[in-house]
Amino acid sequence: MKIAVDLHIHSALSPCADDDMTPNNIVNMAILKGLDAIAITDHNSCDNVEAVMKIAGGRILVLPGMEVQTREDVHLLCYFEDIKCLLDFDAYIRNFMPQVPNVPHIFGNQYIMDENDQIIGKREDLLLSSLDLSVEEVVQLVLQRGGVVVPAHVNRPSYSIISQLGFIPKNLAFSVLEFSKIDTNYTIYSQGFKHIYSSDAHQLGQILEREMLIDVYDVSLAAIIQWLKGLTVI
Repeated sequence: MKIAVDLHIHSALSPCADDDMTPNNIVNMAILKGLDAIAITDHNSCDNVEAVMKIAGGRILVLPGMEVQTREDVHLLCYFEDIKCLLDFDAYIRNFMPQVPNVPHIFGNQYIMDENDQIIGKREDLLLSSLDLSVEEVVQLVLQRGGVVVPAHVNRPSYSIISQLGFIPKNLAFSVLEFSKIDTNYTIYSQGFKHIYSSDAHQLGQILEREMLIDVYDVSLAAIIQWLKGLTVI
């Protein structure tokens, strides 16, 4: 079956996202746009994922995720089948965050919210930072927790695995590449990979319509993770 997804959405936790990217607003906009599944992928953090999952309930599937910025300034989308695995990953990588405080009036707010869109905290360290972890180290940490990594917006001139490394390492066994849009200039890099297009939404209106479809065996976290791993399950 084919389902419509947007697997790269930022909440108000990401300083570069609008403050109205609240759990309820994100879920309701995604439902309004006819999506079957979304992923919350804030920068180097996952403090709002549980709230989004709670408010979504059975109305729309929410894949636990995070957008990690590696030592090489590469953005990697890290997805997990279980929220507990994401939380464990989050707790570990906090040890590799640089001690740089956020300056809200320059970078933006970093709000932690509950399922009622109430602000229950803030992240004080700047989330727009590179972790002291390499691409390979992040991939291994995710795989150890049963997750999957997708290189983010590979067709962008910055913060992509191609812009930063100049190539896609074969030893990391990526199965899917994320594109911001169709770009024939990157065809040479994308051969042999499945493609996914995401909004990288920082504003509500940017969330995708029913335009990115993936073929899975059912609407479940396990099925989406299997697809992202390049596995075919009947």
